[in-house]
Amino acid sequence: MRLSLALPVTSALFLLAALAHLGFFDLERLARGVRNLGILGSEMLPPDVGILPTAGAALWETVEMSFAGTLLGFLASLPLSILGTRRLFSPWTSGIARFIAAGIRTIPVLLWAIIFVILVGLGPLAGTLGIVAYTVGYLAKIYADLFEGTDPEIMEAVHSTGASKLQLVRFVILPEAANAVLAQVLFMLEYNIRASSVLGFVGAGGLGFVIQIYLQSLDYQRLATILLLVLVIVLVMDGISAWLRKYFLLAAQAS
Repeated sequence: MRLSLALPVTSALFLLAALAHLGFFDLERLARGVRNLGILGSEMLPPDVGILPTAGAALWETVEMSFAGTLLGFLASLPLSILGTRRLFSPWTSGIARFIAAGIRTIPVLLWAIIFVILVGLGPLAGTLGIVAYTVGYLAKIYADLFEGTDPEIMEAVHSTGASKLQLVRFVILPEAANAVLAQVLFMLEYNIRASSVLGFVGAGGLGFVIQIYLQSLDYQRLATILLLVLVIVLVMDGISAWLRKYFLLAAQAS
């Protein structure tokens, strides 16, 4: 009983200490922040819809970067995640694959964008490559863990028939994990759309360049328009993701 209480009590105490250190109990500062939020909100209304042509073009570039970067990263992450599956490969092979994925994942997408700006120059190509790199690191880790969760009895039964590792992946692992694989890549696409909207801050194309201009000029009405466009595209992507999950999951269950 004491051990069961130790973890939540310790977590609660640490949370209170962290909040105090971070300034969450500074009431004067919080009250000032609420007032500033009201001022900012009033300066953002009404949104300036006159910039829709410019913002729409930047938004489309962001969507292109996110879509291309997510799919390329997904395709590159699959072999790395398969190599990182410890049930299929030796500890050395899976350990190296997981180490590579961890190293890629350690670098934030914004830093990847800076690296590729240095390598290939300014523009959406650098942003797309940055998204590819981050997507590989994230999905490779998630998929490797998913593949290791495959029912071991099914794996052993198929393996006992003389199936190769490639056949195990094709006929056991991928079908068993298909639902989670689809859900994760759709989530990654939605995440990359939000993340790529700031890559323009480092010259990697997309909405970030426009957002940076409006922030520097304190043009909050136009900034509000950009934020609303990002909200719309995220909601649209959420609806598309829900439809795809429903369509493919129902089709898979029916088959």
